[in-house]
Amino acid sequence: MPTAMLTGAVAYPLISYLSFITPYLIFTMLFLTFCKLPPRDIHLHPAHLWLLLIQLIGCLVTYALVQIYDPIVAQGAFMCVLVPTATAAAVVTGLLGGNVAFLTTYLMLCNTAVAIVAPLLLPLVGSHPEPFINVFLLICKQVGPILICPLLLAWLIRYTLPKVNEKLISIHNLSFYLWAVALTVVTAQMVNFFMKEETHNYKVEISLAIASLIICVSQFIIGRRIGRHYGDPVSSGQGLGQKNTILAMWMSQAYLNPLSSIGPATYILWQNIINSYQLWLRNKNTPKNIK
Repeated sequence: MPTAMLTGAVAYPLISYLSFITPYLIFTMLFLTFCKLPPRDIHLHPAHLWLLLIQLIGCLVTYALVQIYDPIVAQGAFMCVLVPTATAAAVVTGLLGGNVAFLTTYLMLCNTAVAIVAPLLLPLVGSHPEPFINVFLLICKQVGPILICPLLLAWLIRYTLPKVNEKLISIHNLSFYLWAVALTVVTAQMVNFFMKEETHNYKVEISLAIASLIICVSQFIIGRRIGRHYGDPVSSGQGLGQKNTILAMWMSQAYLNPLSSIGPATYILWQNIINSYQLWLRNKNTPKNIK
């Protein structure tokens, strides 16, 4: 994973042009992950409610506290908490041995909730209120096809072509390598974003990077503690900590101060460092005959 991020950072002028393949990579990763997921395993869990409350209430509390220091940093911090869980979190959860069904259910719940609440909250922290339907449809358009379509396709193959489904399950390790490619491309996009900035307010930019680091680590820790109470720290940690940063950057640039998008942009780096460390730790502690 560090190699993937380093490659993306160094070769960003070339790799950033491959950003169009990211949705296809995520679709394929989710499809392979969902092939192992029976429909009967999708159901609500008490931990889902706690994660959602922390996300929706926490974004307002975070904004109120950080605004004392700087309004732009507060906007970036707000978005790092509010933005829904990344669809790729289901893939990482599977790689870490977590409950993919739990995470998939939370993905649906979380994205629906944010799609409804975001249009109501954005005018409170930004200067460009948008009609409710505009933000709602944006989130549905970004998340719906890439989450629902691979899920339905995987279930269709499970019940119509069981032998094909078994073959797909046997190559589940492919998701790891696809994620490495996706991580390389996303890192290149992040570096390209920074390099295209015409003017820099280094004090605010550094503050946004530090704020996003604190929020990222905090959300992973809080999520894992909630999950530990219910016997599944991995899934809750990924559900609260791994964010749809591309959507967050777009929403920040469109509805808040554009500079605040540096918060979600640097969150990409922090969450993937944490994911890389978790994968390394799991690989280190997993006996080779069980891999």
